[in-house]
Amino acid sequence: MPTSEPAVPTLVMGAAIVHEGRVLAARRTTPAIAAGRWEFPGGKVEPGEDPDVAIVREIGEELGCVVTVTGRLDGEQPVKPGYTLRVAVAALTDGEPVPHEHDAVRWLGPDQLDLVEWLEPDLPFLPALRELLEASP
Repeated sequence: MPTSEPAVPTLVMGAAIVHEGRVLAARRTTPAIAAGRWEFPGGKVEPGEDPDVAIVREIGEELGCVVTVTGRLDGEQPVKPGYTLRVAVAALTDGEPVPHEHDAVRWLGPDQLDLVEWLEPDLPFLPALRELLEASP
């Protein structure tokens, strides 16, 4: 009986864009189940693409600005069957974020992270992000 290799999950990279002690959150419009909820912007890593290159590309497409990856938040979370989320920490290096695929963006300080309704896969990253923001100068 032939055995098949397990499917490799598609990597989705989110960006915790940190600027002046705050992080950028983006509000989803689709799919319907996620509409109105907040996430780290980002997207799928293409086959053979470096995750850091993917996040810079995705942020350029979604928000029309340039970021530089400065680190990662530990861990990964399932998004849906076959998709796994990891979160990069990034610095805004050029332009201002303007939502193209979201209907709103918001800069949140460490004491404001609980003021928006995050998508479930993003929630486990919030404690480490809060610590990072509190340590920012």
